[in-house]
Amino acid sequence: MQEKRVALVTGAGRNIGRAIALHLGRAGLAVAVNVRSSQAEGQAVVDELTALGVPAMLCMADVTSRTAVQAMVEQVKAHWGRLDVLVNNAAIRHEAPLADVTESDWHTTLAVVLDGAFFCSQAALPLLVESPAGAIVNVGGLTAHTGAADRVHVVTAKAGLVGLTRALAHDLSPRGVTVNCVSPGMIDTVRRSSSSHAVPAHHAKHQPLLGRRGTADEVAASVAWLAGMEARFVTGQVLHVNGGTYLGS
Repeated sequence: MQEKRVALVTGAGRNIGRAIALHLGRAGLAVAVNVRSSQAEGQAVVDELTALGVPAMLCMADVTSRTAVQAMVEQVKAHWGRLDVLVNNAAIRHEAPLADVTESDWHTTLAVVLDGAFFCSQAALPLLVESPAGAIVNVGGLTAHTGAADRVHVVTAKAGLVGLTRALAHDLSPRGVTVNCVSPGMIDTVRRSSSSHAVPAHHAKHQPLLGRRGTADEVAASVAWLAGMEARFVTGQVLHVNGGTYLGS
């Protein structure tokens, strides 16, 4: 049995997911790094954690597959015997005008964001309830609250993640598991994109009060706090990390 608390971070090969994995590792947790297909990126994050003295493992799994997710959680259990923190970060951020969003775009985006978070939460539940401080942190997004052009599938998926967060908070609070959502705003990351369409509308219309983009590390710090021992009286909440771009609940 791993003595450290153990975290599983989905979509952890780059950008915010990578920062979350590293931040949790520096906070004293062992970390399972999930990627779907980018094995080299995932292994690089594991190597970074290992270099810091953090117990880490790579978990290759497609979060849209219930079978693959269950196997991933069993892999973590077999390796460490516990799971204390689940971070549902895996997402797709494809951009396209409404008329160009295909049925595949729609279903794939909702599958990664919503099915993935649901499958991972359900599979992890038996281990999370055994933890003295089980926590789920979902990573949402600014446009779930503001809306944005050319992202109907992404906005819908991220808004659904807020609903899932609140529903799970009700279901799991009697079992001692907290569930919260971190909603990043304009973050300085490098994103793959299959679209050459214009920059999303919220980038042009909404500027942070602090006058800059946030960093992946700033998002990761918020995730780590919600996953930590100091936030055990916080559940069902959305924590906005957007530099004052959006002031809301």
